[in-house]
Amino acid sequence: MISLVIMAAGLGSRYKNGIKQLEKVGPSNETIMEYSVMSAKKSGIEEVIFILRKDIFTEFKEVIGNKIEKITKTRYIFQEVDKIPNEFKSDKRIKPWGTGHAILMLEEMNNPFIVINADDYYGDEGFKNLYNFLTNVNNNSYNYCMSGFILKNTLSDNGGVSRGICKVSNGYLEEITETYNITTNSNINMNSIVSMNMWGFTPTILKELKIKFDEFLKQNNEDLSKEFLLPNIIDELIKTKKITVKVLVTNDKWYGITYSEDLKKIKDHFKNI
Repeated sequence: MISLVIMAAGLGSRYKNGIKQLEKVGPSNETIMEYSVMSAKKSGIEEVIFILRKDIFTEFKEVIGNKIEKITKTRYIFQEVDKIPNEFKSDKRIKPWGTGHAILMLEEMNNPFIVINADDYYGDEGFKNLYNFLTNVNNNSYNYCMSGFILKNTLSDNGGVSRGICKVSNGYLEEITETYNITTNSNINMNSIVSMNMWGFTPTILKELKIKFDEFLKQNNEDLSKEFLLPNIIDELIKTKKITVKVLVTNDKWYGITYSEDLKKIKDHFKNI
């Protein structure tokens, strides 16, 4: 079995109209997550795991969870701020620790899984590519994969975006450089391959994340603003040759709610699919 893990604990600070993961974008009030689950199911996904904050769970289940439960096996896991070693706990930390910490909440996984953001729609091709790769990988493998998007297919018309620009060699990821405030006018190759946080992992990633998170907490125990981000950790693990990441390029266009003004374009897109 291959699971789909949807990271939905983000605060969505740049989106002004509430919890952006719950925004209705489809003609029958579908959310982006519902479209993602439908695309994942087409590829063969048999289980969906939502990683959430407890404070949005009730609304989340009412708007999304109850629908998803009718079409596939569904689980909920909470990303809790205080789910860290006791010596590092602090009442001053309010927001989640980041995407790397979110994946650590899975704790025990016995099968490969695909990871995506809750507020991004990736199209069908990426799911098919990752699913096919993971069905041919041993559970104990450290050979992972990611969906590589073409930069020009991932931009917002309403402001700058952050993207992980990828250096790829012979089909494998060598480096991710987080680049900020990218627009269509930026002096960057618009055909660059970027990571949109769409990953394929075996359960071995949890062991590596645990080691890195412990290091992270020791290094940043005085700075409660730092986040343990998945792309940064993947970059470190590649450079130390702990893992390999196959880049599976997709030509699909990304749709996401970075700004509230993005909503109209997204609704127009989902009217036609």
